[in-house]
Amino acid sequence: MSDEKQELKERIMAELENVIDPELGIDIVNLGLVYEIHLDDSDNVEVEMTLTAMGCPLAGTIVSEVKNALSDLQEIREIGEVDVNIVWSPPWDKSMMSRYAKIALGVAE
Repeated sequence: MSDEKQELKERIMAELENVIDPELGIDIVNLGLVYEIHLDDSDNVEVEMTLTAMGCPLAGTIVSEVKNALSDLQEIREIGEVDVNIVWSPPWDKSMMSRYAKIALGVAE
């Protein structure tokens, strides 16, 4: 992957840190919910992510927040279309959280 693509992925992840899980109050990146950022040749983005629980009633809200978080990058033409792909494999568990999220939520390492 080119340095430019890697840098763009890092900017996308930084923007996604502004998306807060409404139930836990921690951003989706530190919770470990974002599995992968896919970029095609036109810099269209697919965010591959999961949720803390299947049937999460806030799935639609979180997907909308992800798209909103990336809208600034779209406006300055750094990225194209944004698609959010919710996956259930691998299943999310507490071990995927960052140290910051574990401390904030009082989860033992």
